[in-house]
Amino acid sequence: MSDISELRLGANVISSDGVDVGTIVTLIVDADGFTPRALVVKHEESLASRVRAAEKFLTTDEVVIPITAVDSATHEAVKLSMAAQDVRRQPLYLSYRRPEPTTEQAVLEEGALIGGGLGLPKVEEVANKPDGQIEIDRGENVMLGTTGHRLGRVEDVLLDKGELVGVVIRPEGFFKRDVILPIRFINRADDMALFADLTESDVEQLKPFVDA
Repeated sequence: MSDISELRLGANVISSDGVDVGTIVTLIVDADGFTPRALVVKHEESLASRVRAAEKFLTTDEVVIPITAVDSATHEAVKLSMAAQDVRRQPLYLSYRRPEPTTEQAVLEEGALIGGGLGLPKVEEVANKPDGQIEIDRGENVMLGTTGHRLGRVEDVLLDKGELVGVVIRPEGFFKRDVILPIRFINRADDMALFADLTESDVEQLKPFVDA
């Protein structure tokens, strides 16, 4: 794997044979340590209607690319060490499946179907990543500890020598422009939000983000 320090969310992804295969929508990192593990790439060819009959999964058009497949990275584009046909073979990131209904639920659904009142079935979202990994994507909430106050939303990620060192926050109330939140201030995270442990003084000292 080459240096990925210039990698940015929203960058185009180019296969080793020169095909534009999509854009980066998510960085997957370890929940403990925030080491980057994979990219989620929104594929140019829509797979939204493809159904895996054996698993009864309705799939999306996002695939998981291991971070080790990145050959080079700039702010605008990431080049992979795999060809376009191999990118298409990578695992899909999100799938939606309908859980098996209980007997009671099945009876209720049958009654609703007969009565013409059955809506869209409930589905479960399944993310193709280990339990010890989380996703960081643009628009994700960044919360101030356990206060319930939102610092802002993730706008981008910052990496150095293959490690996540910070996130760029789009302000909400506290700031007038995008700022950099060093990763050392993030004390926990899940797929819904990042939680930062900062004092008011720390917040005031966050540096503005200047895209070089």
